[in-house]
Amino acid sequence: MKKFDVFGIGNALVDCVCLVSDSFLDDNNIEKGLMTIVDDKKQKSIIEKIKDTDPFIQSGGSVPNSIYTLSNLGGSGYLSFLISNDSYGNLYLNDIKKSGINTADKKYFFGDGMTGSCLVLTTPDAERTMNTCLGASSNFSIKNINFDDLKLSRYLYIEGYLVTSDIAIEAIKKSISFSIENDVKISLTFSDLSMVKYFREKFLNILNHKIDLLFCNQEEAKTFTGENNFKKCCEKMLEYSELVVITKGDKGSLIVSNSGENIEIEPKNVTPLDTVGAGDTYAGAFLYGINNGLSLKKSGELASSLSSKVVTKLGPRLDKNVIDDIKQTMI
Repeated sequence: MKKFDVFGIGNALVDCVCLVSDSFLDDNNIEKGLMTIVDDKKQKSIIEKIKDTDPFIQSGGSVPNSIYTLSNLGGSGYLSFLISNDSYGNLYLNDIKKSGINTADKKYFFGDGMTGSCLVLTTPDAERTMNTCLGASSNFSIKNINFDDLKLSRYLYIEGYLVTSDIAIEAIKKSISFSIENDVKISLTFSDLSMVKYFREKFLNILNHKIDLLFCNQEEAKTFTGENNFKKCCEKMLEYSELVVITKGDKGSLIVSNSGENIEIEPKNVTPLDTVGAGDTYAGAFLYGINNGLSLKKSGELASSLSSKVVTKLGPRLDKNVIDDIKQTMI
């Protein structure tokens, strides 16, 4: 008997979101539109420069944001992560508890160092650029995973950002092997174009066993497959996963499968303010849908509605009352 809809593994980060100009990125030698891993010194220097912009601070991380959405929709979400017993770590833990997200005992999630943070720099065109300092999260490993709880889950959900760490990749491989042995489906998100550009071989190493569900956006899919022809790109993606969900920004999204589904999800007409969290929200809502009786199309429509709403505000998450309102109108 399964207890959890989704068991997520990913980096636990506290998000600090602020609005900046394109010239700010240029002046500080920050590559626009990508996620860049930085050290403590670099992160602190940028934070010092934007401290007067009244940044929005909230617990985050790619897979944690997805599990937050799933849990607030009424699903049973579980997080495996690593933080420090500091002020940001305690903020993170309190957010998880308030959101009804399940996790293991503290022996699994407290580590040395500082809790990780992600500085989200949003330009006027709503493009987000991320400087990430992993902190304690960089030491995420097999010992941070409660395999007894993973066994009780319907899906394992893996964050693509973890491929930057060899010890995290070891944890991913062990989790995949364990999931196959214990009837747990496997899902993965590429997380960011920079991960696909610079760590493609790491993903290939993980995907040597075909998984059940893969999330990505159109540019990530094209970069990963090397195919500019979108139809051929989709066909190649299905060599790695039984089901692939591809988001296409203001052009909607596409759900394709080896069973023959080819489902176009129409976009929502909104004016974006901040695109951070859009893909995470989409994945969390989609995972909620397929685990709670919704069709692939209905799951995609719910995911599209929630992700289109999150881009109209600062920060990667929607308030629960907003999630409830959208759910009630669609389900």
